[in-house]
Amino acid sequence: MKNLSHGEVIQFIRDWYEKPEGFIPLHAPHFGGNEKKYLIETIDSTFVSSVGPFVDKFESMMREYTGAKYAIAVVNGTAALHMGLMLAGTERGDLVITQALSFIATCNAISYIEAEPYFVDVDPKTLGLSADALEAFLKDVSIQSGKAIHRPSGKRVAACVPMHTFGFPSEIDRIVELCDKFHIPVVEDAAESLGSTYRGKHTGTFGKLGTYSFNGNKTVTCGGGGIIVTDDETLGKKGKHLTTQAKVPHRWEFVHDHVGYNYRCPNLNAALACAQLEQLEGFIQNKRETAAAYEKYFADSQIQFVAEPSHTRSNYWLNAVMFQSNSDRDSFLQATNDAQVMTRPAWELMHRLSMFKHCGHDGLKNSIDIASRLVNIPSSVKLF
Repeated sequence: MKNLSHGEVIQFIRDWYEKPEGFIPLHAPHFGGNEKKYLIETIDSTFVSSVGPFVDKFESMMREYTGAKYAIAVVNGTAALHMGLMLAGTERGDLVITQALSFIATCNAISYIEAEPYFVDVDPKTLGLSADALEAFLKDVSIQSGKAIHRPSGKRVAACVPMHTFGFPSEIDRIVELCDKFHIPVVEDAAESLGSTYRGKHTGTFGKLGTYSFNGNKTVTCGGGGIIVTDDETLGKKGKHLTTQAKVPHRWEFVHDHVGYNYRCPNLNAALACAQLEQLEGFIQNKRETAAAYEKYFADSQIQFVAEPSHTRSNYWLNAVMFQSNSDRDSFLQATNDAQVMTRPAWELMHRLSMFKHCGHDGLKNSIDIASRLVNIPSSVKLF
């Protein structure tokens, strides 16, 4: 087994990105297509806010790419999650099944509704919600008057939000199948997995609703931006209405028929998104080449590269490695960041944050182990 030193790993990353000195980011955006052209068109049109042709085009491109029947462009991925949960029927006091190994936006969106996350463990192969752990949790759930009730707490289980961690698809077909038995809608957090597929189908399109993020650090970015997808006509139309302030269409009158949300995606952001989406498959191929290089480099070493699960194609949004111990992880983080090669640990587990310490969980054995040993390493599109 190779015993790679921190210096050797740092040198490999510098050689791969052809940057012998200076800062190497974790994931930088790449603008190599029609970004400037589309932005200038938008500025010249004066339609820079939420009304404009690029918003429609953004939604159309996402429908075509994912195969979803409806796509709703919003201002960011967190807004997409919030609205997705509302459309799924989540209400104050409900429980929402999700994972503790996740970015905080997942739990924040649940909290906006004043619902409560219940944390189920992740699968070490996918880093996403474990179907086995979900099945174990559901043994404490029963159907009462058509509702899924968590017997120990007496609360309704209103939704399940699996997150496709770092772009790796979870075992989403089984998750949806289990939830369907209890009439629990699945709202996929596909913020990180645009372009990833499970058994040939895009993440975000398995559940009742799916959500994506286009933040500055994502595979495709438009500065902010988010998308909600669904095949449900009623939810698709309702989502578009609610995210545009619930305004009743009229040429000059301002009549609103519901408490709405100013979640509209500006035309400027949509223009950038369209230009980026035109390059998406090239980005993914590029990033998969980087992942393959990492996998080969770390093979037979004390550092384990996290490879895509079987039956999946990952976009490898963020490449990840696992160390043998927490101390090994910490020394690597120290060495790489001191050398201006950006690396980071997994997020602090959600159940350890002060605002979610009271939430229920199943022990989270895998989540705790993974969070203590995992490191994300540079994953930007490489300029050849």
